[in-house]
Amino acid sequence: MKGSRGFSLLEILVAFSIMGIALGIVLRIFSSGVHTAALAEEYTVATQIAESLMASTGVETPLTEGEDSGVEDAKYQWQVSVEQLPELVEGTTLGLMQVDVVVSWGEDEERQRRIELTRVKTGFVQ
Repeated sequence: MKGSRGFSLLEILVAFSIMGIALGIVLRIFSSGVHTAALAEEYTVATQIAESLMASTGVETPLTEGEDSGVEDAKYQWQVSVEQLPELVEGTTLGLMQVDVVVSWGEDEERQRRIELTRVKTGFVQ
């Protein structure tokens, strides 16, 4: 038999199988990267909402005990809680207030994600 010039059917099938597995792995990695990028964007937006609410509490809205809540972009539910902390010095009109901001989003309760910020601010005791 003279030197054969070409590939056998078995060699071609093995090559296509290896190529198919490699392509499947590459597509899975790409899909995972896209999902991670979308999740990172959601966390970034939620963090910006939480930081904005934290900054406006005591500036745009009064720093009084209580809770407030709402929805942003029809996706992110937020809640701001303000609680007065015990006085450090008796008889002062200036007190410490703990501000908690929670931003949550997600399709259902099991897969819900959330960001929580807590800060202590000074405010006038009433």
